[in-house]
Amino acid sequence: MRGAKRARTGAVVAAIATALTGLAGTAGAAPADPAAQQAKPAEIARTAPVQWEDCTKEQLRGVPQDQLKLYSCSRYRVPIDHDDASLGTIDIALMKRAARVPGQRIGSLFLNPGGPGGSGLRMPIAGDRYFRPQVLDRFDLVGFDPRGVGASNPLRCFTTAEDSADVQGQMVAVPLSRKEISGTLAAYRDYGQFCRRNAGALLDHMSTRDVVRDLDQLRAAVGDKQLTYTGFSYGTLVGATYAAMFPKQTRAIVIDGNVDPQLRTNDGVTYDLARAQGFEIALDAFLKRCAQVGDKCAFSAGNPRAKFDELREHVRTDPITLPDGTKVDIGTLTGSVSSALYKPAQFSELAEGLQQAYSALHPSLQAQSTRKGTLSAGHGGLLDLAPDSPYTGDDSYFAVNCADKPMRIRQEQVPGIAAKADRESPTFGRYQVFSDIAACPVWPAAKTSDPYRGPWRANTATPVLVVSNFYDPATRYRFGQRMAEELGNARLLSVDAFGHCVLGSARGVDDATAAYLIDLKAPADGQVFQPDRQPFTTPANG
Repeated sequence: MRGAKRARTGAVVAAIATALTGLAGTAGAAPADPAAQQAKPAEIARTAPVQWEDCTKEQLRGVPQDQLKLYSCSRYRVPIDHDDASLGTIDIALMKRAARVPGQRIGSLFLNPGGPGGSGLRMPIAGDRYFRPQVLDRFDLVGFDPRGVGASNPLRCFTTAEDSADVQGQMVAVPLSRKEISGTLAAYRDYGQFCRRNAGALLDHMSTRDVVRDLDQLRAAVGDKQLTYTGFSYGTLVGATYAAMFPKQTRAIVIDGNVDPQLRTNDGVTYDLARAQGFEIALDAFLKRCAQVGDKCAFSAGNPRAKFDELREHVRTDPITLPDGTKVDIGTLTGSVSSALYKPAQFSELAEGLQQAYSALHPSLQAQSTRKGTLSAGHGGLLDLAPDSPYTGDDSYFAVNCADKPMRIRQEQVPGIAAKADRESPTFGRYQVFSDIAACPVWPAAKTSDPYRGPWRANTATPVLVVSNFYDPATRYRFGQRMAEELGNARLLSVDAFGHCVLGSARGVDDATAAYLIDLKAPADGQVFQPDRQPFTTPANG
């Protein structure tokens, strides 16, 4: 997710992965986890070093010519199972952007974009998007594709693109009829069966604990005695797990757009229902802001909240056709809105699309509307495939989620959970249930993986820096509060902002992050910052 955007084959699964990344308190008093006690970092002297080489042209696309010399790439071998070498190895793909002032270099700063399933390999290229210049001067930025993702031995459930299309083409993003529901659930069962047949030994070793053990080995392999790390969205779980498992090897960890680690890894159903509520909170705030700014928001006339609810209820049973022929059904509406809530820069376009749909519902208003927008989930299916086309995607999203998030239900309970979610989260509840919850009860490795479930107390020398937006849709603000509470040794910086994650978009947070990463200066807890730009405003550069 920084987005948390996950490349996925099939329209519905792509929409799920893009749109949608009883509450536990702190775990500080819990007994120490034996795995955490035994987790020892490999001594740097005994760990084979990373052998850096030139990157390929494809890896470096978009890098200015005068900066090419800063970059190098590598592949580093790690065991599939860190406790059983007999299962073999996989290679982790790495990219390094060297510190711009070598004489002042502090060490490496590892990056993770979230997902799960997000490729982090090329994140160093966008380093100036997230960090102040002084951070780039003093750290090597290291991006990597976690195990099973992208260029790091992608976990693949299918051998052909046709098989993937056949299975995922049966999935409906927001299934309402008995036929849609049963077809979607059956497709997830088929999906799991393909995974068990084709994914190999890696399938049982995709939990965040496995990723963190890889990360500790990479930390030693680049020559760092302690880890410096920044993670976004799901990447916050990677950072929290590392701090909990390897506190003595932790130097500085920044996590932005936080999950609730205790809830996510101990009660997946409750976590995902709470996640849907986060999208509802963000949507409500968007509609209120739209009303406040008036004509700057194309959907502001009348009552935006009432208009949206009317639109949503209508397309649940009767799709709307826009003047350009676009068909807006409940899946398109939900996917479009959830995707746009990630990025405040898209709010104006979202408002225009909503107004266009509302005007189509009320033809007398069409003549009054001069703005043009569109509603589209933005995901296409597989078309014009050659026979037996190789499958080139990966299925890491469910492999990680279903390993980490226990769903102690049977799949036949999913329709009832969706009905409950409709009442609690009328726009996003059913979408979330069928995007995440429906798959895991029949995922083949859900009960054979070895996830880390706590304790979460971070006994690190330096507090973990936790950053959270008030109106983050995918990782709601309450999750950030719980992350800080559960880690204990943490500093929470809050931002009065929309969108998913905020580093690089709030100067006050960026300055505090730079001081933290460079000088280990932990900021005062509880500060609230403003973003550099609020939605429905004109950028400073015009």
